[in-house]
Amino acid sequence: MEWLIQFPVLLFSIIFHEFAHGATAYRKGDDTAHLSGRLTLNPLPHIDPIGSVLIPAICVMSHFPVIGWAKPVPINPMRMPRPRRDMALVAMSGPASNIFLAILALLTYKVFALGFMGGDLTLTLLKLCSWGIIINLLLAMFNLIPVYPLDGSQIALGFLPDKWLDIYEKHLPYGMYIVLGLVVTGAIQGLIRPFLGVSLFFLDKLGIVIVI
Repeated sequence: MEWLIQFPVLLFSIIFHEFAHGATAYRKGDDTAHLSGRLTLNPLPHIDPIGSVLIPAICVMSHFPVIGWAKPVPINPMRMPRPRRDMALVAMSGPASNIFLAILALLTYKVFALGFMGGDLTLTLLKLCSWGIIINLLLAMFNLIPVYPLDGSQIALGFLPDKWLDIYEKHLPYGMYIVLGLVVTGAIQGLIRPFLGVSLFFLDKLGIVIVI
């Protein structure tokens, strides 16, 4: 029943992720997300049937921490001063927002670990913070995979030398199928688990004992 804690954490995290994209684009001069009503933390405009429902359900059934994505915010790179490079910065803001939430959950964990609340309530809050750390680390790692439509692909498009772009762009029409294949086959776990393991190792050294 851990998914009852995981899913609300995931939903808020992916919405905050998309909000960060829209806010960064807005600061760069593109108000498309704002005009379309997507520069909001209201979950309804952000729900994506595949990323917000199907993928989390697959994760629950495979006993893997839930990951997913929200409906991408509309962004017009041509309204930014440096479209290619600015789009890379917009893409980076998504994983950066999840790292921020992971750090916030970590700090909150340290506060609740002081045990000034009741035992059962403290345990529940520590679980909530633990999943906040894990899910946001997973989201950051997942979205940094350089496969379209994940943020890593936009970062790659923004910073790859021109001579490599033509080769890299050949995968774009098949990117979504590649991502779904990685999730359905479980290969995504093999990509993410080593990085998650290193992160949890360092958290343990900081005295953060993940409660799940």
